[in-house]
Amino acid sequence: MRVVVVGGGFGGLASATRLAKLGHEVTLVSPDLGGALRPVEQDGFTWDTVTTALLPAVLRDLFRKSGRPLERELDLVEVPVIRSHRFPDGSTLDVPGGSRAAQLAALGEPYVDYVASYGETWELLRRHVFEAHTSAPPREVTDLLRGREMLHRRLRASFRDSRLRQLAGHPFELAGHALRDVPAWAGLTAYLEQRFGAWRPEGGMAALAERLVDRLATRGVTVVGQAADDLLVRAGRVAAVRTGAGELDADAVVVAVDPRRLASLASYTTSTMPAIPPAIVHLGLTGEVPDLPAELVLHGDPMLVVRPTSRHSWTVLVRGRLQEDVLVALARHRVDVRKQVVSRVDLSPADLVRRWRGSPAGVRWQGRSTRRLGPLTPIPGVYAAGAHAVGGDGLPFVGLSAALVAAEIGPA
Repeated sequence: MRVVVVGGGFGGLASATRLAKLGHEVTLVSPDLGGALRPVEQDGFTWDTVTTALLPAVLRDLFRKSGRPLERELDLVEVPVIRSHRFPDGSTLDVPGGSRAAQLAALGEPYVDYVASYGETWELLRRHVFEAHTSAPPREVTDLLRGREMLHRRLRASFRDSRLRQLAGHPFELAGHALRDVPAWAGLTAYLEQRFGAWRPEGGMAALAERLVDRLATRGVTVVGQAADDLLVRAGRVAAVRTGAGELDADAVVVAVDPRRLASLASYTTSTMPAIPPAIVHLGLTGEVPDLPAELVLHGDPMLVVRPTSRHSWTVLVRGRLQEDVLVALARHRVDVRKQVVSRVDLSPADLVRRWRGSPAGVRWQGRSTRRLGPLTPIPGVYAAGAHAVGGDGLPFVGLSAALVAAEIGPA
């Protein structure tokens, strides 16, 4: 079968390699490869935007089912403290990963009880939504997905300590979601952090992108360095992908970009909105700098999140209204590196959307009625993978979406 994959981000790379291993004739269409995995480089500094990956099993499964196992290609390094949260009152709370006991010691019984409440939720959704597409899921799954409870209510009921509410809601707010619009079940990411921890590829996310691009060549995937203009549908089924270089005939198409970019799919997305990414400032530093954890969350307005790619390469994510320079805002939080900055790259949300050709956080949650395309779409022969196709944020869920698409298409 001739399969065209639209998009060169993690979702597109993962889909293409899986399908090529299944024996399909695969063409990947994208003006660049890597998406949000690609680092930013300037003045000898390198910055990752994505820094940790939950669910290492997703990467292991991808590598095993597309060629050589992960352990022969890439080393994953566990991050013992996933995030360190600092609050306006001067207190700090650390979120260790991969251990209930460590979280109990650091965050207390209310937090581990909250995490434990998602165990059954994860097992249900894993079996019927995230790891398999069940066309007629059991009633308990549909009741869960259509439930009226939103995350902000779950957090209020679970925690008296407002810091724990902010800590548990942070990943969603950083990704551009309002907690009142996020279904309570989506909080299961806290369960995944406790159970599986956070992991970072040795060499950064660029190393992961390089291995996946190499695998395209190994699996014989043809890469067309063009943006897809639209899909061509004939007799009610997809027939080709149109690019600036011409048409690419296809028996099946995997859309691993924001479907709004393709006119043939845009009409199916009118009820949704993309989640707007935070602004990003990359800082290249010199001299003595503070020793930071893998992710430092500075609560306030705006919320600042500092992610060091290395000791002297920091990425600062800004969510909220920034009324002063980011370096001044950091200094107010006792992270003063104004004299150490020798390189800087400022990227607005609009810059990031242009760079990645869509929001890396996918579809914005708008309550229980939020709908996404994926893995199936209304157009026969068209499948969807990537951040816009799944209800979870981050690389693990994008990787799961690629596995779902490969399972739907099946072997050649």
